[in-house]
Amino acid sequence: MSSSMHLAEDLYKKDVTSEPIRKGFGRGLLEAGKRNSNVVALCADLTESTQIHLFAKEFPERFIEVGIAEQNLATVGAGLAAMGKIPFISSYAAFSPGRNWEQIKTTACINQRPVKVIGSHAGLYTGPDGATHQMLEDIALMRALPNMAVIVPCDSVEAEKATLAMANHPQANYLRVARDSSPIVTTTHTPFEIGKAYVFAKGDDITLVATGTMTYQALMAAEMLFKDGIDAEVVHVPTIKPLDGVTLLHSVRKTKHVITIEEAQINGGLGSAVAELLGEHAPTPLLRMGIKDRFGESGQPAELLEHFGLTAKNIRLAAVHMLETNHK
Repeated sequence: MSSSMHLAEDLYKKDVTSEPIRKGFGRGLLEAGKRNSNVVALCADLTESTQIHLFAKEFPERFIEVGIAEQNLATVGAGLAAMGKIPFISSYAAFSPGRNWEQIKTTACINQRPVKVIGSHAGLYTGPDGATHQMLEDIALMRALPNMAVIVPCDSVEAEKATLAMANHPQANYLRVARDSSPIVTTTHTPFEIGKAYVFAKGDDITLVATGTMTYQALMAAEMLFKDGIDAEVVHVPTIKPLDGVTLLHSVRKTKHVITIEEAQINGGLGSAVAELLGEHAPTPLLRMGIKDRFGESGQPAELLEHFGLTAKNIRLAAVHMLETNHK
């Protein structure tokens, strides 16, 4: 496998460096606040959990604790945006956008206010908190909103870059971040731009399209497949909306086989976005891997990834089966 994306040096080692993605958001927001005095932050009584406490400590005059009132979180944020501020509103994804989607729609998106919605503790890495807190539907919810960009970083390093980019982005944004530690894939030199996808590993036989924590699993699967004599291309999609169709179509037209991998509902998520793109521009055999119309369960992240079939081993088996089936 080859890559020009400046990935982490210990990426393929057993003891790969890991960190919660939410920590990258916290660092990025603090730096964004230092660079621009119009950046403000709001939280719904989860300040330290969402890592917004770093900003609150440094800039208390620019921080608002709204309490357990997620609808107010969205509407106050939109009001601040109307006054020229750049508001970052933070809570667990189960509650924002899970509880206040209508307020995000009416006060931020319809009015075209650049509210930055941070959905923390999203996906299976929420772990033992179980189905009520493992927000798996957020990508679909936010992807459906006009005037909303949807960003799902693969690690804490990329989350920091994404947060800084969001502070300068004219639209409302949704940033999806995980609770527990996950492997660090990228470095400070790895490129990131809202609206761009990146080829993290080059190949000719099959395209693995991944987002969030699943990009690491896709890279590990590609390493296994390489040993099997299969050359897999890994396309990392940190921005699900707007989708980088140019990069995806270039890869798919070369490999002619696609698997999408996401730690979220496949209905309306990354897999659906790619299916729509291919259906309109390049019909191609496609397999969507993710959560298949089920709710989450309580368990450690590694146990849950195994339970829901979202490990590198599962991806490898799916890729081998797809190639064998389509080559008959």
